[in-house]
Amino acid sequence: MQSQTSLVLEDDSPRGGMWPKRRRQILDWLINDTRNERFIDNLLVQMCEKLRAQDVPVARATMHFRTHHPQWLGARILWATGMTEAKIATFGYGIENTPQFLKSPVNEIFSGANEVRKNLEAMRDGDGHHEFYDELRREGLTEYLAWPMDHTLGKRHIVTFSSDQPGGFSDEDVEFLRDLLPALTLVTEIRLKNILARTLLQTYVGPHASEQILAGATTRGSGATVGAAILICDLRDFTTISDQWPRDDVIELLNDYFDAMSEPIERHGGEILKFMGDGMLAIFPLSNPDACGNLLSAIREAEDAMRDLNTRNEQDGREVLRFGIGVHVGDVMYGNIGSRRRLDFTVIGPAVNVASRLESLTKEIKRPVLFSRAFVEMAGCGAAMESLGAFPLRGLGEPVDVYARTSDGGVIQAGQRAGVSVQR
Repeated sequence: MQSQTSLVLEDDSPRGGMWPKRRRQILDWLINDTRNERFIDNLLVQMCEKLRAQDVPVARATMHFRTHHPQWLGARILWATGMTEAKIATFGYGIENTPQFLKSPVNEIFSGANEVRKNLEAMRDGDGHHEFYDELRREGLTEYLAWPMDHTLGKRHIVTFSSDQPGGFSDEDVEFLRDLLPALTLVTEIRLKNILARTLLQTYVGPHASEQILAGATTRGSGATVGAAILICDLRDFTTISDQWPRDDVIELLNDYFDAMSEPIERHGGEILKFMGDGMLAIFPLSNPDACGNLLSAIREAEDAMRDLNTRNEQDGREVLRFGIGVHVGDVMYGNIGSRRRLDFTVIGPAVNVASRLESLTKEIKRPVLFSRAFVEMAGCGAAMESLGAFPLRGLGEPVDVYARTSDGGVIQAGQRAGVSVQR
């Protein structure tokens, strides 16, 4: 291996310190030249390429992060020799309880170990080591190193390096890699917190609103007027269900219901702005010329999903769920509304009120989905609709012409079966 030119830092003065042990180009790069790189996976690839260029025999490297995500417990970023892009894998909740994870070197670090170092060349089949090391040996790797990256507030993440050189890493290589850890911990924490902020915002306010907020739309009253097709959905008999069923069952029923309704909406380009108890508000911005058609497709697929869900509910002896949907189109004010210190990024305006009143009207006229004349005309779907007449809606001046799909005529509301009680 070629010698690595470096400057040994020695400072015994009262202002001296212990890090870095040596001044290195990669440290300079991590601290000074990565500020414009948003993504941790790109940082890992670039760092490994720089390490190999300086004759540190890294052939495989990973980073393991615990995330705050509604679906994923964590993620692993993997780089190996010859890869120009890292691979990102996510892991669901529950993996931390599996035998494979509990015996893994990653769990050793998460459980408090400050280093895992394994000589893979010395291992033999059947000596009781974790099967993960056999996988590395089959890939031609000779040594494995894992260290914690301790972020603030006790959040521990992991970086690993593996060598393919006979004899593994030299002591100088290990010192080189260990000296990178403080800088690597800092740059990954900054980016992980950016990812966390984005993930939490997307989880709680939706993708479009989160981008607006991250772009600086955080002032009360800030916002814009946008044209949108508006969908408001509400679950029927939820008060009765919540009174009669155990809490955990009610939560599971609600989550299943929201999955059935939400996934088609998001798949067709709609944005769910909020869940309101057992209700939901979503918009399809008219900047997409197919917004109205996409909304209709989302409703059809949501109804199919609700039928499947109710079949399972009946089989499990659970409540059959019914819903009402109101649909309108118009301009809405989209932005920050609330108190000085607590804001909500949402939509308001007369068009939202009409959709809400149409949803309430479904209870009275026993049609599961009601549309305004304005929506029907914009969507060009009049041939599939029947006019139910003009209805005065609470709080609105003029009656609104209301439509329902012809296929809804005389049918039982979604989820309601003949002979099946909706009471427990």
